[in-house]
Amino acid sequence: MISILFGLASAAIWGAGDFTGGLASRKTGAYQAVIYGEIIGSIIILVVALTSRQSVPAWSIWVLSMVAGAFGTTGLLLLYHSMTKGLMSIATPVSALLAAVLPVVIGSFTESPATWLTFIGFGFALTAVWLISQSEEGVKDLLSHITDLRLPLLAGVGFGLYFVLIHSATRTATFWPMAASRMGGILILTLYMTVRRETWGVEKSAWRLILLNGILDIGGNLFYVLAGQTGRLDISAVLSSLYPGSTVILAWFFLKERISRTQWIGIIAAMIAIILFTL
Repeated sequence: MISILFGLASAAIWGAGDFTGGLASRKTGAYQAVIYGEIIGSIIILVVALTSRQSVPAWSIWVLSMVAGAFGTTGLLLLYHSMTKGLMSIATPVSALLAAVLPVVIGSFTESPATWLTFIGFGFALTAVWLISQSEEGVKDLLSHITDLRLPLLAGVGFGLYFVLIHSATRTATFWPMAASRMGGILILTLYMTVRRETWGVEKSAWRLILLNGILDIGGNLFYVLAGQTGRLDISAVLSSLYPGSTVILAWFFLKERISRTQWIGIIAAMIAIILFTL
């Protein structure tokens, strides 16, 4: 039960982070918002790691964590790039769905078999991830762009590999692997922005949102790690992948954006999945 609560907390906080990150991106640009949010998160987790006096893990854990962070950040870059090609309505659900499916498949081989109720819960949860992330025209857009799913699928692979690798890296430690993961992500972002010659400047009005995004994003990561440490990889990854629900609800509350019928069905499916996981 505690693992389920951690997974839900991760989804809620990650979704809030995406909401603030989206607002910051509107003000100053997506890549600038992401890299400075990553830097803020890395500073926070480094301070926590140093003050917690947690033992420094082996180099193999450092490398694994940095690779995990690199995969996660690469997925984020691919997701943003796919959105620039006009695939916004399908990029998020496709990437989020694959990010949830990959740990389920790998977890079925690396951990004890899930119960049949849990498998049914997976079905409801994966459906919820898809529906919550969609606009009313999402399915129509998917059918019309079925051949253009390469980037969203690759983004989902990046997110899914992050879920799996950081879960493995944090079996015996928490804060240092998370710090190493941030370093890997920042390295990829720095190389990307240097090659693309992206500007590093940030609008002053965006800094407050970037700061909040950095805090929320590292918080979502922490609760995902805790969910994996106290429970199954597949359940923690699927529950954490419900983060679009939090983003949708915050946009409805603060920006007065309409929640579609499809998204409401997805929210109900998520609730059913949570109940099944607790049985």
